[in-house]
Amino acid sequence: MLSKGDTAPDFSLPGVPVDQSEDIAQYDLSELRKTGPVLINFYLFDFNPQCRRNVCDLHDMSWFDLDSDIQVFGISTDSTFSHREFARQEGLDFPLLSDNDGSIAEAYDVLIDELRGHKRIAQRAVYLIDESGTVQYSWSADSPDSQPDWQHVKAAVEATKT
Repeated sequence: MLSKGDTAPDFSLPGVPVDQSEDIAQYDLSELRKTGPVLINFYLFDFNPQCRRNVCDLHDMSWFDLDSDIQVFGISTDSTFSHREFARQEGLDFPLLSDNDGSIAEAYDVLIDELRGHKRIAQRAVYLIDESGTVQYSWSADSPDSQPDWQHVKAAVEATKT
């Protein structure tokens, strides 16, 4: 797992925009971080009960809505087609990106080779990346059911503003 101070690997991934009427968009980390910090939330599967809890908790954090400088993205190895329906059902207001071959999860050292018969999936993890591409916060789950402490994430976001 990457740690605070590490350089975040760049990526370009297809994703479902917040305005789901739009076609699939391409998201490049190097471009995204030009406008402010980027929060990446890796999760295992769309529609998994624990992942629903994870992305819904993230969605329910009103402090992200109040801070236009932070950009939030969910990443899993599910397809953009699955992401579109998941985002629609959950009313998500941040893009979901598809790491369909697991290469980005692998670059961030959060790839699980196999879990319950599924190969190459993303472990639940959170990274806060600043404008320079440096990891300012990282957390990964000890087990598939673990959830991050969002107050620690919020504190890390606040610290990037000072």
